[in-house]
Amino acid sequence: MGEQGATGRPSRQEATVREAKALAHPLRARILRLCGQREMTNKQLADRLGRDPGTVLYHVRQLTEAGFLEPAPVRTGDSGALEKPYRSTGRSWWLDYPLAKAGSEDAPLVPLLAFQEELHEAGTGSIAEMARFMLHLSPEELAEFNARVLAVLDEYVATDGERREGRPAYGGFFLLHRLADPPS
Repeated sequence: MGEQGATGRPSRQEATVREAKALAHPLRARILRLCGQREMTNKQLADRLGRDPGTVLYHVRQLTEAGFLEPAPVRTGDSGALEKPYRSTGRSWWLDYPLAKAGSEDAPLVPLLAFQEELHEAGTGSIAEMARFMLHLSPEELAEFNARVLAVLDEYVATDGERREGRPAYGGFFLLHRLADPPS
């Protein structure tokens, strides 16, 4: 995670090019989310995502090399064979605008694509809250709005494992974009 800020919680850091590229694929975003919920083996990930184990292993290795996944202790599976699970390190949350460095114009859409897949998998009945809005903001108001929203999210993310493990897991997505100007 990031270094400790004044609040005692991790603080955001600028992403390296390697970190940005590791996060710039929707399948990797899904793998990170799943391994953030619980430790999973490559086979479990491949089965859950409906993908070839070799493809998933490639993406798991990319995430591991970038420091977003780490091997969990080896365990004995249901069949008695040894399994090598992976878990999220949580580092990806604490990076500031990582996909801007990924080298692809579409890279910033990767989290949105992963979110769409997760929501589709969970079904529309899983939606706990939704708000669609339009705001007129000056650059200063925009900066304040973003800082306040991120502060709330950061507080919950930083304390999630210590306070709320064992409760139902909720995924979310916050995206604020500038609307295209209407035609004249």
